[in-house]
Parts: sequence; C-alpha cells; structure tokens
Amino acid sequence: MIRLSVNLNKVATLRNSRYDQRSGTSGAPSVLEATLVCLDAGAQGITVHPRPDARHITLADVRELRALVAAREGIEYNIEGDPRAELLDLVIELAPDQFTLVPVREGELTSQAGWPANTPSAPLRTVIERVQRAGTRVSVFVDPEEAPIRWAADLGAERVELFTEPFARAWERGGTERTESFARYRAAALLAHELGLGVNAGHDLDEHNLALFAELPHLEEVSIGHAIMAQALFDGLAPVVRRYLDRLTPRARQ
Repeated sequence: MIRLSVNLNKVATLRNSRYDQRSGTSGAPSVLEATLVCLDAGAQGITVHPRPDARHITLADVRELRALVAAREGIEYNIEGDPRAELLDLVIELAPDQFTLVPVREGELTSQAGWPANTPSAPLRTVIERVQRAGTRVSVFVDPEEAPIRWAADLGAERVELFTEPFARAWERGGTERTESFARYRAAALLAHELGLGVNAGHDLDEHNLALFAELPHLEEVSIGHAIMAQALFDGLAPVVRRYLDRLTPRARQ
C-alpha cells in the first residue's frame, strides 16, 4: 500500500495572510481542523515543513499537530526541514514518525532540488544519528540520480524522498519525455531499494500524473499538498483526499 501524507503548508499560508502570531488566536482556516478532515477522509499521514521565516507552518503548529496525530492510531507524522538547531531540537523532543531532511536555499519560494551528493556527510550523519536515537525514522530529500541516493545510504538514513517536480513537468509535456522521466525514477527507486532504503516521493504530484507515478516500484509514501489544497477550493478537502487515495490503490491503477 502506498501511503498518502497530506502536506498542510498551504492551509497555514492562507491562515497567515490574516493571522497575527502575536495575538495568540488560532486563525482561519484552522490547520488542526484541516488535519482532522484529511484523516477522517482516510489519509494515512500528515506532513509539515516549518521554514525559518514561518511563512506557513510555525513551530507552534508543529507542536500542536503532534498531539493531534498521536491520538490517531496508525497515522504517521512527517516533519520536513533543514537541520537548523531550533527545528532539530523540536524534532528530537516530539519524536515524530519521520523527519525528512530537505535542503533550503535562501529566498526560495519552494524546494528547488534535492541534496547534492557533494554535501559534506559528517554534519548530516551526526544529525541523523541524533534523530534516530529519539526513535524517529529519517528520510533524505534527493534527486532521482545514483550519486545522491548512494550518498543518502552512506549517511545511514532509512529512506529517500525523490524530488518529483521534473517528473511533473515531463508528464505535462507527454510523449517520450514522460516515459523517459518515469524510467529515470524507476531506476532510482530500484537502486534505493537495492541499497536498503525505503522510497518516498513528493513535489508537484497530482491526481493526473499519479496515474503513472503510482506504478513506481517500492514506493511507500507520497507527500502531496499544493495540488490537493488547490483542487479542494473547488471540490472540498475531504472528496479530494479520497480521490487521491483512490489513485494510490491497486484497483484504481488497473
């Protein structure tokens, strides 16, 4: 079964457009309420990515959501982010099911790429060991290439998350670009599995390109936020989550 982890960043982005963090009010739309809707619709996980500028999910959100998700049996909580001290300390304190290490470039609107394979290993290996000692699985955000996947395995991570924006763009162009891109991701997934890594994926996946991407071998989890929230404006959050779950079930892919 491929698990769907719903990324709530865009719910927080909308809330923060009318939310003064100093007021102490919850703001609307409520991230907690959106979480409950997603879980009631069948989502198996929740993902958040608290950035240093707190432009969407805040560290306070991360803490509140931990208690909510922990109350639901079988639901996984995935915190994404760079290994900055304040986030790392919170991850170790809260011990979520998964911590996804994502590189952050100054001024970026959203993630642009995975960790390059020439990133110094020693500091990240120390981070991973600390998080694992707290009981949390570690995934590393990488491009679907041999070098960064082998680098992630050498770090001691349990999983990689494949950066899927290139696949999404190839899907839009169609034809041989679509099939060649999927072949690239297939090879990456097979290599990761061979190296003992679990395979996650995320970034610009939607209910259309999932028709193909859900066939990826050894795929364990997809993290999807923007596409779900964008379509939810028209169709409602619960129905959209259920449609994505249908895309990820074997019967829907036959």
